[in-house]
Amino acid sequence: MSESSPLNTGSHDLPVTDALAEFMKTGWADTTRDGLDALPVAAWAAKRRAALAERFPGETLVIPSGTHKVRSNDCDYRFRAHSAFTHLCGGQEPDDVLVISPTGAATLFTRPRSPRQAEGRAGQEFYRDRVYGEFWVGRRTDLAEAAALYEIDCAPISALKDALTGPARVLRGVDPVVDGLVSPGDGDVEFAVHLSESRLVKDEWEIAELQRAVDATHMGFEDVVRALPQALAHRRGERYIEGVFGLRARLEGNDVGYDTIAASGAHACVLHWIRNDGRLDEREMLLLDAGVETDNLYTADITRTLPLSGRFTPIQRQIYELVYEAQNTAIATLRPGASFRDFHRAGMRVIAEGLHEWGVLKIGADEALDPANGLYRRYTLASSGHMLGLDVHDCAKARASAYLDGTLAEGHVLTVEPGIYFQPDDLTVPEEFRGIGVRIEDDFVITADGARMMSRALPRHPDEIETWMSALLAR
Repeated sequence: MSESSPLNTGSHDLPVTDALAEFMKTGWADTTRDGLDALPVAAWAAKRRAALAERFPGETLVIPSGTHKVRSNDCDYRFRAHSAFTHLCGGQEPDDVLVISPTGAATLFTRPRSPRQAEGRAGQEFYRDRVYGEFWVGRRTDLAEAAALYEIDCAPISALKDALTGPARVLRGVDPVVDGLVSPGDGDVEFAVHLSESRLVKDEWEIAELQRAVDATHMGFEDVVRALPQALAHRRGERYIEGVFGLRARLEGNDVGYDTIAASGAHACVLHWIRNDGRLDEREMLLLDAGVETDNLYTADITRTLPLSGRFTPIQRQIYELVYEAQNTAIATLRPGASFRDFHRAGMRVIAEGLHEWGVLKIGADEALDPANGLYRRYTLASSGHMLGLDVHDCAKARASAYLDGTLAEGHVLTVEPGIYFQPDDLTVPEEFRGIGVRIEDDFVITADGARMMSRALPRHPDEIETWMSALLAR
């Protein structure tokens, strides 16, 4: 069907005339960039690729960056590269593919810049293609520039098919085109698992990135407190909070690392409340679970539960202090060699004992904590933490033996986030408790002799929170 056909609804732009096509070929300056310095991540990524090649010697390994995902009609979501791809080369462009050959040599297959003097559609891509054209989405790096930035051999993506002529391990489910170039093999699942497990221990560069994410998140939480008067006055105060934090995330990094949870009142009892369409009430609390993702795609994950009046009521403080005690007890277990589940068990014992003391839990803590029982979980359903890194729930495909049932090691980065959630319609709890949810979450790196709280600068104790909020609201 021609562009001039009355039935052609593929574009709302005018057709390109022959005269315009010829004119667009001429008069362009050379914008090639020379003398580029390698990105700081490049040397670290090279070490990771070398370790991967050593783990699968003599094999071809294929890791795609991913493709655009449609949001609606012809609008895509903002692209975010697959974490395994970024970890191994630092790149963030769509449709790229990293290939490690049987010799261990690595090549990044990427889309070159659009030629501006070529004939036909190829020469028109830069101003006609809404997905890849530079006039539409910005300048790409050419092959030489990419090679300099990432310190890796680069080839055009059009050459990928010829490069994959034999068996290979492929990270599947990321790019359907790449999936179709290599027949599935028994080793693909093992490959995906290893890629996840290889990120469990963070290197020095990654820990610094995560600290940047945490520090930026701290700034975002302060922005939120300062904005509380305006948010309280708005009919969608939760969304006001989400927007304030999102602004900081975009200013300091790439974006938020996950959808912000801005849960006021009883919404705090919904573990992943992201509608954020509620009004704020100064008699209630705000559970804010949010994290800034850096430009290199590492995310923080922090939660604070804040009194919207600036002061905890006695009931709010009672519940908050039990969660605070549980978190402190959990933190005390963090050290190399400890079971990953130890911190959760420790925190849950404190909560179960507290619930029993309050008369909420009718059975003793020992009985409630028995794996065959678990009744305490009605009020604290989720686990108390997870690995953190390029993904907010990092290393999710790792084997249980290496992660959930494994032991902590120096370089692990994880969250500790116990919580209590009294549903508003739960008749098993006192009426004054109903509709109150409290979670406290901080980020930790395991060190040689314990753990360092990366988010320690953000107040946790209820007295500290009140003082901190008072100072910010006075400015």
